[in-house]
Amino acid sequence: MRNPCVAHRGWSSRAPENTMSAIRLAFEAPDIDWIEIDVQLSKDGVPVVIHDYTLRRTTNGRGEVRKWTAAELASLDAGNWFSQKYQGEAIPTLDTVLKEYGGRCKLNIELKTDGIRYPMIEEKVLERIYAYGATKDVVLTSFHMGTLGRIRKLSKGIRTGLILDGWRNTLTRELAEIESDFLSIGYSRLNKARIEELQEARIETMAWTINDKKAIRNTATLDPNLLICTNYPDRWREAMNPNVAWRTFSGLLDKFRK
Repeated sequence: MRNPCVAHRGWSSRAPENTMSAIRLAFEAPDIDWIEIDVQLSKDGVPVVIHDYTLRRTTNGRGEVRKWTAAELASLDAGNWFSQKYQGEAIPTLDTVLKEYGGRCKLNIELKTDGIRYPMIEEKVLERIYAYGATKDVVLTSFHMGTLGRIRKLSKGIRTGLILDGWRNTLTRELAEIESDFLSIGYSRLNKARIEELQEARIETMAWTINDKKAIRNTATLDPNLLICTNYPDRWREAMNPNVAWRTFSGLLDKFRK
């Protein structure tokens, strides 16, 4: 099997995104190499794991994440929107994730900031990573180039990566300037020539977010080392190894015949 899998917000097609349940499902799968999560700051400066700037879509709360304290956020239900099975699931803190999985798997931690929102998020996140000894298994990513540059000034020991849904010819040079060796890019923006350029610059690349098996297979042909970020690791598994899908179908047929 090739093309490592990155479970987007954990195994987010089977459990509510960015929760411990989704992260646990991805961690327990023997063939998932990476788990991607999103981090913001609570009102009192605690790194919390949630994607949207507002609470409405994935919790029973309202308003902006940054207007709630960590304790208030912890009291919200972040699972019932997905399924009653996950009612009562909490918004985890970054501490909770790192305490359980830091150093045990590769984590792609996206800092949800535009450079103005969440001052000091870089320091807060770095502090927690060092506290749990997870420096070798983490890459910190952001859409904001200035955030990556700030991380590099604060720490030489943690990898950084740019996120974007586009391409520009100066990209590899820009990444080199901030000593960043990771790129998270919308999969439709990649082609053979761009992959070769990134390989020459020694940039590890992740294609996001691919949820269709055919698109996974097509993207994978660009480079066997290209990371595939998906909400559906089961579809990645079947796309990478069609025999998996056939064995599953055959097993169902056998059960039906019995």
